[in-house]
Amino acid sequence: MKVAILDDYQLAALKFADWTSVTDRSEITVFKDHVADREAVIKRLLPFDAICVMRERTPLPREVLERLPRLKLIASTGPRNASIDVVAAKERGIKVTGTDYRSTSTIEMTWALILASARQIVRDNDSIRDGGWQTSIGRELRGRVLGVLGLGNVGAQVARIGLAFGMKVVAWSQNMTPAIAEAAGATLVTKEELFGQADVLTIHVVLGDRTRGLVSGADLGLMKPTSWLINTSRGPIVDEGSLLRSLTSRSIAGAALDVFNTEPLPVNHPFRTLDNVLATPHVGYVAEDLYRTFYSDVAASVAAWLDETLSNEKA
Repeated sequence: MKVAILDDYQLAALKFADWTSVTDRSEITVFKDHVADREAVIKRLLPFDAICVMRERTPLPREVLERLPRLKLIASTGPRNASIDVVAAKERGIKVTGTDYRSTSTIEMTWALILASARQIVRDNDSIRDGGWQTSIGRELRGRVLGVLGLGNVGAQVARIGLAFGMKVVAWSQNMTPAIAEAAGATLVTKEELFGQADVLTIHVVLGDRTRGLVSGADLGLMKPTSWLINTSRGPIVDEGSLLRSLTSRSIAGAALDVFNTEPLPVNHPFRTLDNVLATPHVGYVAEDLYRTFYSDVAASVAAWLDETLSNEKA
């Protein structure tokens, strides 16, 4: 049996889990680099019986799965993976498994971005490294308005932390009720009020048909020229062209982004050079404890599949 681990950027998979029950009965190949071209993905995956994927880094649509005759298992991290065509997989007899998940790392990363952007930490760190000293004047959060788009597992905790900083918290999403908002210590407002009132607006909804492009140019146009947009959810929730125009025109103060429409972010993308963008490479969930959970569960899924497959062969 041949098993592939895809997009292991930090070569962490074998480090954070015990794969003995897999390596004893199969050959594992770890790919550190990301392949985006569909034909290149198919060529890479053709030899493998099982593949382990990290979140949505490598999409597996029907067009790819139909050209992988050996593939029998997709072990994905996280409880669900929207980039896998599970219907096509089932039709071809390909088993798809998920893992346990918790939101702690993304919640903490959201606040790391909020604080880093408020206090210009990266700019002043760069100044120190270049031999300089103070270059910026930070913004205090107490008394400011935190706008939270979505109060699910992540958004509700982000809202509660905002209260601890002495912020006023307002929230909105398509199905939010006053009771949901109140439970997180927030006040339910309209979408227009959310964008118009927020000094910091942070996005915490799941990407889907209803939320793709949910944050439009009109919404961004309602924001204060001193406000910041924070996105640790998914890039396509925000209309990227409109966000770029808002940032270049400085109609908003800036954005702290951990997610993008295309990942990895293209080398020549403006987000890499705009001085009012704090950008990180989708690391909201990239933390030691969650990686241990992800890869331990993935290794267990592959081992269980091997048990079943080898047992059926003997029978």
